[in-house]
Amino acid sequence: MDREQDARVRAEELARAGRFFFERGWVPATAGNFSARLDARRVLITVSGTHKGELDAEGFLVVDGEGAALTPGRKPSAETALHLQLYRRLADVGAVLHTHSLAATVLSRKSPGAVVLEGYEVLKALPGVGSHTARLEVPVFGNEQDIPRLAGRVEAYLDAHPGLPGYLIEGHGLYTWGRTVAEARRHVEAFEFLLACELEMRRLGA
Repeated sequence: MDREQDARVRAEELARAGRFFFERGWVPATAGNFSARLDARRVLITVSGTHKGELDAEGFLVVDGEGAALTPGRKPSAETALHLQLYRRLADVGAVLHTHSLAATVLSRKSPGAVVLEGYEVLKALPGVGSHTARLEVPVFGNEQDIPRLAGRVEAYLDAHPGLPGYLIEGHGLYTWGRTVAEARRHVEAFEFLLACELEMRRLGA
């Protein structure tokens, strides 16, 4: 598969994920951003301001390892640095997905420091979790417009907690990743189900 064909395949995989997420209300309006590693020096990522439920080839561009656009006339997501951070530190990561669901947004505002997930069977869909009895602390980082500063805080946490499968940004949403687009998409599904369960449990006072 040549480089252009590989980029087209990854773009279609990400576009399908975008349609799936939009149908479930996880990427309203133009929220969210998706990316896939093409090779050691290039990443495919959504263009800033695109509607994730209507993505096509024009909704993506290629950036280098520093986030500079290699596709003329297109602007990458403002949060590109958060994607590149994960590709730099985790050699096996092939895709990074960011969603803005109601559950992730509300819980991240009501859970200072971390959302704790435990007792749910679907936890086993996430890497490193072997039992429903596991306790997973999903960190919540304060939201801000200074993305390099936010990336620095995420980096320090990842250094101290290797193997973390995802994180939340307060009032913003979920970041998770995987070796492939399909695996990252599965992690989004698992997280979004778990967060919806946790939100409902709190609503019921359980």
